[in-house]
Amino acid sequence: METNVIHDEKNREFYLLTEGVKSYVSYEMIGEKMLDLQHTIVPKAVSGRGIAAQLVQIACDYAHAQGYKIRATCAYAQVWLERHPGYDYEIADCGASCSL
Repeated sequence: METNVIHDEKNREFYLLTEGVKSYVSYEMIGEKMLDLQHTIVPKAVSGRGIAAQLVQIACDYAHAQGYKIRATCAYAQVWLERHPGYDYEIADCGASCSL
């Protein structure tokens, strides 16, 4: 599994390249203390390798280390957080979609 996840603060995303293909989780800050995970994108060419889980975990670990609460707008992030207790999070009630 890839381990070179890059945090691009300017574009508000965590990403990695696998065989030249970019996968990422994007976020927005809500106020000063909440990180909203909005989209998790893993192209089909590299899907099925645990990349989405790795990206969401790293984003959540970053938020936790910064003392941020996590809001999950992305459906994938919602499921991941429900399966991984221990993070301070809330589930957003909206129709945003993710590419799984």
